[in-house]
Amino acid sequence: MFRVAVDVSRLDTNVPETARIWNYLLGGTDNFAADRAVGDQITATLPQLAEHARLSRAYLARAVGFLTLEAGIRQFLDIGTGLPTAENTHQVAQAAAPDTRVVYVDNDPLVLAHARELLTSTPEGATDYVHEDLRDPEAILRAASRTLDLGRPVALALMGVLGHIESDDTARAIIVRLLRDLPSGSYLAMYDGSDTDPATLEASRIWNLSANPKYHLRSPARIAHLFEGLELVHPGVVPVTKWRSDDPEISQYCAVGRKP
Repeated sequence: MFRVAVDVSRLDTNVPETARIWNYLLGGTDNFAADRAVGDQITATLPQLAEHARLSRAYLARAVGFLTLEAGIRQFLDIGTGLPTAENTHQVAQAAAPDTRVVYVDNDPLVLAHARELLTSTPEGATDYVHEDLRDPEAILRAASRTLDLGRPVALALMGVLGHIESDDTARAIIVRLLRDLPSGSYLAMYDGSDTDPATLEASRIWNLSANPKYHLRSPARIAHLFEGLELVHPGVVPVTKWRSDDPEISQYCAVGRKP
């Protein structure tokens, strides 16, 4: 049901982009030399970053599984989805509940091109792609309402994307606006990089020298502040590897919160 047309021929392949760098770190092929150069610089400082990317992706799958199987959610709004890889939100959710409806949002033209080709759905459910910016919640909600019933609970997924918003106040305002029109019983699930590890701080510095957009690490306390007013699901704000898992701790922090 992809409705938006974007001219990907105008894509500047010389400017590294977050979605493509992440795709490279995850072992994908939808990236360019500029993206790989930044990825190589970062992994020289933090060799385990590719593994961190995989572990963060695994948290997404666990969170979606919880929201579908335990919380009974049948609608997802996944903003900053990045390039399609394994275990995308709709694949995990629809494997558990085929009637689940998922809307993806990103503003990278290459993501849009691949979303058209790769994001499919079960016959009972639906998927859609919205080419919008996180900073425009009104446009996102307006477009998402074509596929999602915003009068019923929705799980809002912000996986690794709020780090692109430098101001905590701005990030919080975006969350508040996105959740405002969603009913009680909706959820926010997110993760982002934290400033708890010197190597991650250095990797972030290298990233920000050339990648677009820049990425800003937050402390676990600042990440927790983004969930103000929501009921945190156990175990609260923790490394992604400690949310219903027991892998070694990494400096990516996450949480799931329910709107009362």
